[in-house]
Amino acid sequence: MKSILVCALRLVLVLFCLPAIAEPGEQSPFDRYPIHFTTVNETAIAYQDMGVKDAEPVLLVMGLGAQMLHWGDTLVNGLLDAGYRVVLLDNRDAGLSQKFYQLSAPPVWWALVRSKVGLTPEPPYTLGDMAADAVGVLDALGIERAHVIGASMGGMIVQVVAAEYPGRVLSLTSIMSSSGAPGLPEATPEAVSALASGAKTGASRDENIATRVAIARTIGSPEFFSEDYARQLAGRVMNRGAYGPGVVRQFQAILASGDRSPLLQRIATPTLVVHGTADPLLPIEHGRDTAEKIPGATLVAIPGMGHALEPEVSERLLGYLLPFLQAREQLVSQ
Repeated sequence: MKSILVCALRLVLVLFCLPAIAEPGEQSPFDRYPIHFTTVNETAIAYQDMGVKDAEPVLLVMGLGAQMLHWGDTLVNGLLDAGYRVVLLDNRDAGLSQKFYQLSAPPVWWALVRSKVGLTPEPPYTLGDMAADAVGVLDALGIERAHVIGASMGGMIVQVVAAEYPGRVLSLTSIMSSSGAPGLPEATPEAVSALASGAKTGASRDENIATRVAIARTIGSPEFFSEDYARQLAGRVMNRGAYGPGVVRQFQAILASGDRSPLLQRIATPTLVVHGTADPLLPIEHGRDTAEKIPGATLVAIPGMGHALEPEVSERLLGYLLPFLQAREQLVSQ
């Protein structure tokens, strides 16, 4: 009888402990590593520090209204497997970082109208402030220099980091981003509408997930879009803390930054510019223009990539990103 009870107890322990004893490769890196907070200019910034602490550091900065989760397991695991220390943060007004609840958040369409008639918005914070947040995370970790990688608005932020904090940057990678120069092709009306829908509040969880899946379908990669992946990611984002009004304030910061062409021309660090040929939010011309304005930058155009990092897109991206990072490492070590 005693042996039967022992066996039963072991069975229960196995069943309930399976997630905890799963192989690390089966668990998301976002679940394997703890979330930390640091304060930069009186603003609380959430970040994760993954991988071996004495490895070459890579700092990842996400885009408009996005969380560090939007980098996806495929890209982050690819960097970790290649031996890098991966540092990610939630931008202010997004994810688990500090929200600016007390500040105004006008509709996206109103901010666009004011911008088109020459009325520069007065944002509650700037891309420069967000760049300082990113550098503040490096300070908190005692990291002197890092490879900085940004997607969309995050690309704009790391452009500022590379120009304003050149001593902190080993290399720059700007993904599906822009210089903000006038005359570049505009987003499709569907993409703008999708962007605006992400700023709505008061919806239920199911409605929010449906909205996020619709956004991913509209601005994502037509060839690589997966509704299952988009729905899973949306659920994780909602569980962690989605916040619509922050999208508008971040968007104001982008509009107020205007044409960053002079800033890009000051960047002296090795630079990789990656853009999708099917991007409906920032068409490929934005990537070409960015690469032309950063001295010595290399442009990679990924066929079929939209304005998202689906797993298949991330696999293709890693095929260009890892050799670029490794070449920079070899140059530094010589």
